[in-house]
Amino acid sequence: MANTDLDIILDLNTLEQYCNAIGAATLLKSVVLFEQLMPEYVGNLVNAEEANDKDTLCAEAHKFKGAAGSVGLKRIQQVAQKLQHGEEASWEDEHSTWLQVIVDQAAIDLQQLKQFLESKSA
Repeated sequence: MANTDLDIILDLNTLEQYCNAIGAATLLKSVVLFEQLMPEYVGNLVNAEEANDKDTLCAEAHKFKGAAGSVGLKRIQQVAQKLQHGEEASWEDEHSTWLQVIVDQAAIDLQQLKQFLESKSA
């Protein structure tokens, strides 16, 4: 995948800084932990949506945004950022779409992140 495509998915600048500071192998350990927690994060988002619990959905999106950002998942972080802001005018019309992007793309983006870090640690 070309870097321009990866740059949509991953925060390449931050990842390069992390790799230089702590090494790709160390960062990959954090990514593996995130991977283990991700089903719970996404499940909490889906459960809140199904329960029509806007406050919980926004709160869970905030948590997920921080977790995704901490490992360099830029696209997922940006979508979760939108999802957490229930006060925004576009939220009512768009939040289901944003949630679906997270459900559909999070695991795919995570695999791209792992491949990127594995290539850096080789």
